Amino acid sequence: MKFRIPIWIKVLATALLIVLLVKTFAFTSCSIPSTGMENSLYQGEKVLVNKWSYGWRIPFTSSHLLADKARKGDIVLFNNPHPQDKETPVFARSLFISRCVGTPGDTLMLNQELLVTGKRVLSPDSKQLYTYPYQLEDTLVSTLRQMGMEGNTLVSYSEGRYVRSFSHYEYYLLKQKLGTAFDIHPLHAHQKEGSHPLVIPTKGKPVQVYPWNVTLLCNTILYHENRQASVRNDTLLVDGKPVASYTFRKDYYWMASNNPVNLSDSRLFGLVPHDHLIGRASRIWYSSRKERIFQPVQ
Repeated sequence: MKFRIPIWIKVLATALLIVLLVKTFAFTSCSIPSTGMENSLYQGEKVLVNKWSYGWRIPFTSSHLLADKARKGDIVLFNNPHPQDKETPVFARSLFISRCVGTPGDTLMLNQELLVTGKRVLSPDSKQLYTYPYQLEDTLVSTLRQMGMEGNTLVSYSEGRYVRSFSHYEYYLLKQKLGTAFDIHPLHAHQKEGSHPLVIPTKGKPVQVYPWNVTLLCNTILYHENRQASVRNDTLLVDGKPVASYTFRKDYYWMASNNPVNLSDSRLFGLVPHDHLIGRASRIWYSSRKERIFQPVQ
């Protein structure tokens, strides 16, 4: 008697094969682990990532076919560029998601805290720290509650002033709501002095070495260019020889969180090589906020 595979098994196997092919060749899913990308993406939301955005990366490798560069403003899924064990293959490393604010060849401004300045308004959701007098706290907490922003927690307290993190749009709404009681100001406005230009490395072009970028360049060469590098008295040594500039073999990006309190961005892990990119976050497929489901990622 000839054995026949039940139709439901065939359907299930076909469905699983389609899901596997789609996940391997077209899209993958990513869960947002923290509040670092609010208000663009909220903690716990799940997004679809287009794996063809920057060229297709061959499975179980870090090589791309038909490679294309990420664009400024993209929210990008990529592998951790600075893992504890740098021998771990790129494709096996943990996943990060951040907004691309610096592309190969761009010049950003870098201050002492490694914060990206220059064009400060990355998007209406781009956050920064604001300070206000402690006497305003009760009024502000009540206002935040009325606006549905109870999750906005106090960051720190210093010299009679409190510090919180707001997006540009939230700051605008608070200004309208508080009126004459508004006394909230950017914490880092005075830090524009002392900022230095940072050229994002692009493949095949030299980057000059300065005291303010020498450590960042050294770590990038050591971790991603597969060469020995060290710093001695603000001098960059590559393979034991002092250099005034270095020509990189890869394209690199600077990634940033919307929220400056969250350090899961290039201030912490440095420049991100192109071969670490997986794809661009394209659409939200799950959210506790029902109105956001199937909305495009912005």
